[in-house]
Amino acid sequence: MKIAVVGAGAIGGFLGARLALAGEDVTFIVRRANLAAINARGFRLIEEDGREQHAQGVRAVQDMAEAGAQDAVLLAVKAHQVAELLPGLRALFGPQTVLVSMQNGVPWWYFHKLAGPHEGRRLESVDPGGLIAEAIEPERVIGSVVYPAAELLEPGVVRVIEGNRFTLGEPDGSRSERIEALSQTLMKAGFKAPVSRDIRSEIWVKLWGNLSFNPISALTHATLEDICRFPPTRALAAAMMGEAQHVAEALGVRFRIGLEQRIAGAEAVGAHKTSMLQDVEAGRAPELAALVGAVIELGRIAEVPTPTIEAIHAATALLARTLAQQHGRLRVEPA
Repeated sequence: MKIAVVGAGAIGGFLGARLALAGEDVTFIVRRANLAAINARGFRLIEEDGREQHAQGVRAVQDMAEAGAQDAVLLAVKAHQVAELLPGLRALFGPQTVLVSMQNGVPWWYFHKLAGPHEGRRLESVDPGGLIAEAIEPERVIGSVVYPAAELLEPGVVRVIEGNRFTLGEPDGSRSERIEALSQTLMKAGFKAPVSRDIRSEIWVKLWGNLSFNPISALTHATLEDICRFPPTRALAAAMMGEAQHVAEALGVRFRIGLEQRIAGAEAVGAHKTSMLQDVEAGRAPELAALVGAVIELGRIAEVPTPTIEAIHAATALLARTLAQQHGRLRVEPA
C-alpha cells in the first residue's frame, strides 16, 4: 500500500517506521530537521521492550506534490495544525485515497453521516470557517482513536512508551472494503487495528479523560497520578467528565465504562505529564479547541449546560494566550 504519513512526530514516526519495515511504500511529509534526518539516516524506532529497528531508505519530502497520489494518508499532526496543511494536502489525493484522521479530541467530521437532526453540521471550534471540510471531502475520511504513547527523542528517532492499538472506524459505522484493507495493513505491521462500528463512542472514552485531565494538568502542573489522588482536583475532573457525559449521551453516545472506572484508569498511568502540560512547558500551542472547546460547542448544540468545563477552558485559554504573546513557556522547577 502506498501511504503518506503527514507529520513525523512520536505517533507519525511510530506508524511510518513500522509500516515501512513491513514492506509498505511509505513517504513522510515533514519539514526542517526531521526532513534532513530521515533522508540522511532513515527512521530509528526503539520499541517498548528496548529492541531497536531501523527503517532505512524511507522517503521524506516537504512538498506534497512531490509525493503524489497515495492509497492512504495518515494525518498524524495535532488538530490545530491541520488547517495550515490544507493548501498542499490535495496533491496526495487520488480518486480512491482515504484519509485517516488521527487527532485527539472531537474531529472536524464529527457530524458526517451521523444519522439524526445534526447530520452534516459543521463545528466552528475545530473547523473555523469550514476550511477543512472544504479541502477534504468527508467521503475520504476514516476515523481513528490513537492509544499508544511514544516520544520523539530527536529528529528521526522515536521511542515507544507503551501500546500499539489504533482503532479504526467509518463515520457511518460500516465495515467497508477500504477499512478492512487498512486494518489488515496495520496488523501486518504489528499493530492492533480493530474496526469499530461506533467510532464516536470510542473517541468519547479517550476524550473523556483528555478534556478534564489535560487542562487541569496545564493549570496545576500536576501529573495524572497527582490530580487523581488530590481530592479537590479529582472532584473537579469528575465534574467536568459528568458534564461531558451528559453532552455525549444527548448526542446518542453510550459509555461502556463508568466515570470512576475511567478516573481509576488515568490514576493507574502514574506520574505521567499530559500532552497539554508538556506543550505548556515547551512553549507550544495546546490542543485546547479539539479537546475542550469542541465539547462546549457540542453542549450548546445539544442544549446541555457545561459550566465547569467552560470555566476551566477560560482559564486555560488565557494561559495559552499569555504564553503565546510572551513567546514563553511555563514549568515548575526546584527553588
